[in-house]
Amino acid sequence: MPTLFVFFGLIASGKSTVAEAFALRHQRLYLNTDRVRKQLAGIAATERRSDGRNQGIYSPEYTERTYRAMLDAAVTRIRQGKDVVLDGSYSRKSDRANVLECGASLGADVRFIFCHCSEKEVQRRLELRSRDPLAVSDGRWEIYLKQKEHFEQPNELEENQLLLLDTEAEPDFLLTILTRWLHGKP
Repeated sequence: MPTLFVFFGLIASGKSTVAEAFALRHQRLYLNTDRVRKQLAGIAATERRSDGRNQGIYSPEYTERTYRAMLDAAVTRIRQGKDVVLDGSYSRKSDRANVLECGASLGADVRFIFCHCSEKEVQRRLELRSRDPLAVSDGRWEIYLKQKEHFEQPNELEENQLLLLDTEAEPDFLLTILTRWLHGKP
């Protein structure tokens, strides 16, 4: 059975690092909201945007368009019997419900990996990102704070669907934890 893997969480929670490493290691299609959003906008992935939360390409309408484009791409792959890795904040229960509904309609399993870390680590990562000319994310501290205020905790997800992953460990260790969870081992 094909699986949709959803790596989600707040800005700079480590979701993209772990999701991309997981996708590469297991040769799965990797779809990242930052890249898809900018592709839809017709701009380079590394072009910096100063749009605030809920503005410009970060408006709720554009976010829905981005998530829809990602699910559309995932559907094609899932129908071929292949797994897909989705990487985005998925901060609203309704966004996660759309993924669950899509998975159910295709007979695919859906697994959510909620990436989190300390605020000190978020600040460190955002500082590093601000100096990286190849960074794709436009996340900033003030956006993180707003996102944190409005983030809907994933309490609607079943225990077997959800892994809480503290991303302050090394990526290889995190991938080991993830693999063990997928195989039903503590």
